[in-house]
Amino acid sequence: MRRLLCAVGGAAAVAGCLAGLLSLGPRHETHPGAAAPQAAAAPGAADLALATARERTERYPREAAVWSDLARAEVEQARVTLDASRLDAADKALRTSLALREKDNYAAVTGQGLVANARHEFAEGRDFGLRATRMAPDRADGYAVLADAQIQLGDYPAARAAVQRLLDIAPAGAAYSRAAYDLETNGRPADAAIALQRAVDSASTADERAFAEARLGDLAWSRGAVDRAERHYRLALDAVPGHPYGEAGLARVSASRGDTAKALGMYRELTGRTPLPQFLAEAVELGGGARVRSETAALDAQVRLLRASGGAVDPHLALYVADHGDPDVAVELMRGEWKRARSVIVADALGWALHRAGHDSEAVGYARRAARTGWDNALFRYHRGAIERALGLPEGPRHLREALALNPHFSPYHAPLARRLLKPT
Repeated sequence: MRRLLCAVGGAAAVAGCLAGLLSLGPRHETHPGAAAPQAAAAPGAADLALATARERTERYPREAAVWSDLARAEVEQARVTLDASRLDAADKALRTSLALREKDNYAAVTGQGLVANARHEFAEGRDFGLRATRMAPDRADGYAVLADAQIQLGDYPAARAAVQRLLDIAPAGAAYSRAAYDLETNGRPADAAIALQRAVDSASTADERAFAEARLGDLAWSRGAVDRAERHYRLALDAVPGHPYGEAGLARVSASRGDTAKALGMYRELTGRTPLPQFLAEAVELGGGARVRSETAALDAQVRLLRASGGAVDPHLALYVADHGDPDVAVELMRGEWKRARSVIVADALGWALHRAGHDSEAVGYARRAARTGWDNALFRYHRGAIERALGLPEGPRHLREALALNPHFSPYHAPLARRLLKPT
């Protein structure tokens, strides 16, 4: 479906394309790290893919392509298990692939881009993406790497161009998911939902279908549509039992309906398998106190390890530290991440950390940078409103009200605080 993003909707679509916006007729990253949209496989699927890739290298050790495939499987395993050593294993596999085929090794170059992006070395990821797209302008993987890097670097027009090219070449799940992220980030949730439905319809694997359904759930959740969100989360779990984002979504739904004990049980089971900062932090915000002692300990351990070793910072982890730990540490973490990534998600997290540390005059600039794309994100609106209110700015209450109007359940911890801030003093 060539030029899909600029082909639907008549005059309005043309105007949108001229303005540089995708037209279709958008992590967290999932606050979103989301960061770049990637299919979230269940751990069992990642294990199987890795075992298969290793077996192929044993059978065909002189084939460069099988080593590149192994590298991709190692990257996926790193993402699912949070085991950073898997990225070292991916590097080793890519070196082997390049030793076997030094020139025109497209799969190895795109693999290097995947590893760089996974390490939050987004400038390098962009370089590998550009190299891959120059090497093979009509192959899709390089544009996916490039789009993900440009998103994290905050160059949204360049990311949009890469996504458009990806759609031109391969109008399938990976392209539609990235298009949805761009559309959502630019304040166009209805168009993002269309793109995600096309990702569902074009999914070639259960993992792709589950990812797209979970993202549809997140999109509905972000608009306060709890019942619709639940339907999509259940469809994600129908496609891939145990899908982590589907399970997290259902825990969120249970919490919004007042069943805190059930939600905490779901989070505990999920984080036992997939201890992502997002899931751990959501459990802490819901439970508080002794009920989430293990989740708090896991997050604190991740913070200590990160401060000792350096490296990529998940904004969810920094937000947890800002709200439930030492805000100065959160500022330290996010200033380091800002050197690597300039996405609106990173801007929001840095702004909030600065606010919690008492630096509101600096914080408000980052909160406004987080709003520059027009994303209707309730957490962003809340953060900005709270910072502006602390500064005595008149627009603060309006942004707090907008956050609650978008999604009254946006956070079990912060939504009540937003209501409290709006009460007359």
